[in-house]
Amino acid sequence: MIHSLFKENIQDILDNIIDEGVHMVDSSGVIVYYNKFAAALDNINPVEAIGRHILEIYPSLTEETSTILKVIKSGKAILNYQQSFKNYNGLLITTLNSTIPIISSKKVIGAVEISKDITEVKKLSERVVDLQAELYSESRQQKKTDQSRAVYTFADIIGTSEEMLKLKKNALAVADSPSPVLVYGETGTGKELLIHAIHNASSRRNKPFIAQNCAALPESLLESILFGTVRGSFTGAETRPGLFEIADGGTLFLDEINSMSLPLQAKLLRVIQDGNVRRIGDTKTIHVDVRIITAINTSPTKALEEKTLRDDLFYRLSVITLRMPDLKERREDIPALVQHFIKKYNTMLKKSIKAAPKDVMDFFMNYTWPGNIRELEHTIEGAMNIADGSLINRGNLPYHLLGEFDKTPKSSEKEIKPLKDTIEQLEKQLLAEALKKNHGNVTKAAEMLDIPRQTLQYKMSKYKLIEYSAEK
Repeated sequence: MIHSLFKENIQDILDNIIDEGVHMVDSSGVIVYYNKFAAALDNINPVEAIGRHILEIYPSLTEETSTILKVIKSGKAILNYQQSFKNYNGLLITTLNSTIPIISSKKVIGAVEISKDITEVKKLSERVVDLQAELYSESRQQKKTDQSRAVYTFADIIGTSEEMLKLKKNALAVADSPSPVLVYGETGTGKELLIHAIHNASSRRNKPFIAQNCAALPESLLESILFGTVRGSFTGAETRPGLFEIADGGTLFLDEINSMSLPLQAKLLRVIQDGNVRRIGDTKTIHVDVRIITAINTSPTKALEEKTLRDDLFYRLSVITLRMPDLKERREDIPALVQHFIKKYNTMLKKSIKAAPKDVMDFFMNYTWPGNIRELEHTIEGAMNIADGSLINRGNLPYHLLGEFDKTPKSSEKEIKPLKDTIEQLEKQLLAEALKKNHGNVTKAAEMLDIPRQTLQYKMSKYKLIEYSAEK
């Protein structure tokens, strides 16, 4: 019954739930299913597409470039493959395809392809690369050194806690080394800030600093962005340098490296080992001098255990390893950070906030800050937007933090301890002082306290004060 209902409604399900293009063809390449998203992407009426050969609908493709026809021929799936084609309006569309053969009795009877539109993502990514290439080309020609560099220095890293002082000392010590650096820490701890500072403290400070988040792009697009492409290497490909070439002489920062696919990690390892880059579709290699700095938002041990980071790549990238501590591990830095953000947003928002009152600061000091420094900064920014006085008050905090605020022990609550504990603590302190003043003479100390000698000896044993006694 359920199976029958599913078959009857599968078209509605695929049309209304999946926001990706779905094509299904038979063994000869004729379209038998074509969902609404695919129709909108290709600007074709589904009724006109069904029953026609795939190459009629996509005239810019061939039997060699069509992923669907490749899968029908080979019987093997093609996953996460970047493909570009022109639709009926002549617009160049780029999709990320996963194509799977339909097999019955060990025979390929068709194929289904799911396509995700990445046209705009590709355009924006390539435009950023082109702009960076143009910028650094102009910079070299005009000897400019003040544009599009790493923004932050070690002076921008707020904190005097033991953890931060040690981190800054170690980072500064390795800043001028050509060795790779791996920075790890939870999201929002300030990894990118530290990496900017390392670049700006190195001899490469006037050379390119290129940053790329590896989680932001599909695998095939990321590969072309990193290594570059030559015209004709795949449909729609143009000749352009990759980030390795643009970063030549400087630093390439790869964020969330553990989100990169393992096959692409293998290609990255090869480039890092010999410094030779080959554009996709090219036969020649280009040697580059690039310092690699990477970041991950989890511990390296966890990334290795979960197989999101290749062992050999990790060993190559982690020649120098630096850990950004969580904010809850460096609570003594919170007051300075709060004042820093107040000053920053006073300027940005044209406010004149002076501080946070004691109850708010008590909350800041006790809250766990799962979002780390980023969460603290956004909390300050949000509160300052609605604050109408000179202080950030409870009512200015984000709604989701108010419950946590009310759980924070107030100062008066912290000072009150159980009566028995308070009395015992005071009694122990008085006994110790009396023994010290009488140089451990139990008899004289008992007289000073106006208690029997035997009582003092009992309490000395109870509070483990034997060390204060001269009568051992």
